[in-house]
Amino acid sequence: MHIEASGGLLLLGATFMALLWANSPWSEGYYQFWDSHLSLGIGGRTYTMSLEHFVNDGLMAVFFFSVGLEIKREVLVGELSSVRKAAMPIAAAIGGMIVPAVIYVSMVTVRSGHGIHGWAIPTATDIAFAVGVMALLGKRVPLSLKVFVTALAIADDIGAVLVIAVFYTSEISVQALGLALALIGLSAGANRIGVRTPLVYALLGIAMWVMLLRSGIHATIGGVMLAFTIPVSMRIPGGAFVGYARGAVDKFDARGGGGGDILTDPERQDAVQGLVRACEAVQTPLNRLEHALQPWVAFGIMPVFALANAGISLGAGFGDSIGSGVGLGVGLGLLLGKPIGVIGTSLLAAKFGLGDLPAGVSRRQFVGAGFLAGIGFTMSMFVTNLAFRGEDSQAFIQLAKTGILCGSFVSALLGFLLLRGAPTPPPRR
Repeated sequence: MHIEASGGLLLLGATFMALLWANSPWSEGYYQFWDSHLSLGIGGRTYTMSLEHFVNDGLMAVFFFSVGLEIKREVLVGELSSVRKAAMPIAAAIGGMIVPAVIYVSMVTVRSGHGIHGWAIPTATDIAFAVGVMALLGKRVPLSLKVFVTALAIADDIGAVLVIAVFYTSEISVQALGLALALIGLSAGANRIGVRTPLVYALLGIAMWVMLLRSGIHATIGGVMLAFTIPVSMRIPGGAFVGYARGAVDKFDARGGGGGDILTDPERQDAVQGLVRACEAVQTPLNRLEHALQPWVAFGIMPVFALANAGISLGAGFGDSIGSGVGLGVGLGLLLGKPIGVIGTSLLAAKFGLGDLPAGVSRRQFVGAGFLAGIGFTMSMFVTNLAFRGEDSQAFIQLAKTGILCGSFVSALLGFLLLRGAPTPPPRR
């Protein structure tokens, strides 16, 4: 929660930097920088892509791998681990995807009919931004509401991944796809036989990413698929860990307690290494990878993604952009569609006994959380790049990104004000 909150604030800073750069006297340099090309040679083949393409298709594959790890953990032991616990956030996520899509299609149809392929852009929630806003409010936001919004965003990510895989896949190369699936099978087999070394899964993941680039299916989907094959078993049980750890600490203490120099004492070094091995053995590879990657994703990949994608012109054409069918559809989809869909389906699910609303949350706070779900920055920007490809793609991308920024900003502001003005919950006794 703390990493997501800090990452959300850094993401906000990167967004403002991109906007300032793209609207400064050096704006041409912004677009030239991200259009500069990189070349990668693998097995006699050379892959060339722009820096922006590398961020969106390469670094974001790591982001989706992290998302996949989070989804797997939540499904196994978290807020999506039982039908009762998962019903409410899943219902809220479904409503929060359908209503924005309907609003988008309606706006585009009424205005021009062009750009209908971007219907999925306003359907996603940005967990980092949403948690970042809640972090600014501290104890004014009940823990149960934070958990609900986080679970909703994770369920939302599952929906976004499915949408990308089904609706935004180009022509498929059967051979490359078959090789990618074979590599997934190898990763699952490695899990089955007890391989716990992250390097093995990293090498398989890189090879699979290359195959998916050639297959026509978006390569970031491979990150989620690979995450589902990561082991979740401990090498030693908790009781054995306590014994190993206590023995290592006692051995260390017996050689001089808090004094002495570990560099000159092999037995103390051995005790420390034994403790390190015990700590690694008691953790699952999924936990180790998730904790290792989360800071890199939150403080590195996502801000770089924002810097590469949020640079839109706010000049004379800004009003026309937000008033276009695509801009208006995205903006209203996030600002109105998300809270209406999330709140409406949550209330229906509670009425029919499918799940429980967050405990100790007032009506105003729940509405505020609904507006926070309308912050769709990262995933919406990502889907925009997939939805519009071709001759007129840049014009549509500009319109959509304008709607994303406006809709997300107003949603965040309204959510913040609603939650800030709500009575502080009484302290627990």
